[in-house]
Amino acid sequence: MPQQSGRWLNDQASTLQGFGYVAEQIEFSIVIPARYNSSRFPGKPLAGIGGVPMVMLVHQRAIESQAVEVIIATDDERIAEVCNRAGARVCMTSADHPTGTDRIAEVAAQMRWPAGQIVVNVQGDEPLIPLSAIRQVAENLHACTEASMSTLCTPLADAQELLDPNVVKVVFDQAGLALYFSRAAIPHDRDAADDSALPAFRHLGLYAYRAGFLQRYTNMAECQLEQLEKLEQLRALWHGERIHVSVAKELPGMGVDTPADLVKVSEFIARGQS
Repeated sequence: MPQQSGRWLNDQASTLQGFGYVAEQIEFSIVIPARYNSSRFPGKPLAGIGGVPMVMLVHQRAIESQAVEVIIATDDERIAEVCNRAGARVCMTSADHPTGTDRIAEVAAQMRWPAGQIVVNVQGDEPLIPLSAIRQVAENLHACTEASMSTLCTPLADAQELLDPNVVKVVFDQAGLALYFSRAAIPHDRDAADDSALPAFRHLGLYAYRAGFLQRYTNMAECQLEQLEKLEQLRALWHGERIHVSVAKELPGMGVDTPADLVKVSEFIARGQS
């Protein structure tokens, strides 16, 4: 990446890390969505890592983040039984939710959280999620009062990833508020031969929400951009909600999408590197 682009990345990273991030004690809740019927890995939340169901490892990470409450949201009695037996708090939710955000919105409604309550979505297949990342999205949303959601990103230096539609890119304004998310290479240099040297950021799918936004979200109609890109956060932008973005202070570890991923994560944890 050219020196100029490198300076731009460093400047933007500094701006975003500084914007709205405050080292103060705030209260936030965590919801861990856990579905049984994954197309690539059925029963994934109950898959064992060192003899412990993966969802319970995620639950332990969430507890360690100092959240005021941690709730596992599931539509499956098998997952609920295991989690209840381990002492976790469980909310049963509908099996018909089109997105994870809709599932978390149902939990917020069941819990009757006030509109200003901050809720962090920690995926049930992320046993290596850094505690600092959980707190970062919660603290940034607390500080950025005009935002309804907050999320994280990381500088993208690999040209192949920039062009990979499975890698979601994000652009944002000088205040750290998202302008657009896309599977395409954004931004695009009109005058360059290719986009390989562009300053770009990869979106990391960790979110914090205000509970009031979650209730609004369930009543928002899907938009064409969301349908085209298959990115649910575009629905929020389309309807005028603001999403705060900051560069992650610590990158999330590998998630578990497939049985092969489970083996790698299990080996990583067994080596004591988590």
